[in-house]
Amino acid sequence: MNEKTLTVFTPTYNRGYILKKLYESLCKQTCRDFEWLIVDDGSLDNTNEMVQEWVEEKKIEIRYYRQENGGKQRAHNLGVEKANTELFVCVDSDDYVLPEFVRCHLERWKEVQLDSSVGGMISLQGHNEKTPMGTFFPEGVEKATLTKLYTKLKFRGDATLVHRTQILRKYPFIVDEGEKFIGEGFVYYQIDQKYCLALIPQILMIKAYLPDGYTRNVRKLTKSNPKSYVRLKRQTILFSQSWYDRFIQTILYMVGCRMSKESHPICSAPYKGLALLAYFPAWIVWILFYKNA
Repeated sequence: MNEKTLTVFTPTYNRGYILKKLYESLCKQTCRDFEWLIVDDGSLDNTNEMVQEWVEEKKIEIRYYRQENGGKQRAHNLGVEKANTELFVCVDSDDYVLPEFVRCHLERWKEVQLDSSVGGMISLQGHNEKTPMGTFFPEGVEKATLTKLYTKLKFRGDATLVHRTQILRKYPFIVDEGEKFIGEGFVYYQIDQKYCLALIPQILMIKAYLPDGYTRNVRKLTKSNPKSYVRLKRQTILFSQSWYDRFIQTILYMVGCRMSKESHPICSAPYKGLALLAYFPAWIVWILFYKNA
């Protein structure tokens, strides 16, 4: 570990036109106990030159790595590998953070860091400083797993996840050969089986969804990365806490098997009976949502 506590990690690909906004927001932090670790996923624009200028400015501590284009999740794995701080948070290149982002997270961390059941923290993201990307956290809840937060506590929307770096090293993203994407839940819901998160009921990051981002292209991403999608859905089925959820996830699993041309999808499913029941619903979902994606 170095003298910093938090790594702010940013994966980026051809985002030189917008990355400066995030840089400027990091320069405005009221607490400087962080480093900015950038993994460039093979950008073809001016990202490298721009970041080198910022490094020379020495306004904040920056480390820059470049990899052959392999997708956000492989960049995340590299970022976790290179991080040498206690905490790690991903801030996408099209987002920016409010001035109290680092301070609020580290102050909350001091309250919970000795609790080995706490794997990190979760804070709100917003369209702006007052409007969350969904709902606010439920009042009176200080710690929760992601599963409990999004199911029993009915939280909705995007949130920022800060984790212990050593925990993230135990749960890397697995992306199948020839593919570049797997849903972030693959890692976060594995962690969720053993650790809870400390809640910070404040909007500390402003989120933007650009036309070239993952969120607006999720169906195309799924269709382009079907083997990884099947891997994700298999895990989601196993982690589901009700038979209804298992059935819904099995439908999506069967859709993934269709896209990945799995030879024996029913035989290889976690629950063969559910897979048999999901066969025709999955066919309908494929036709309606993915065939022409």
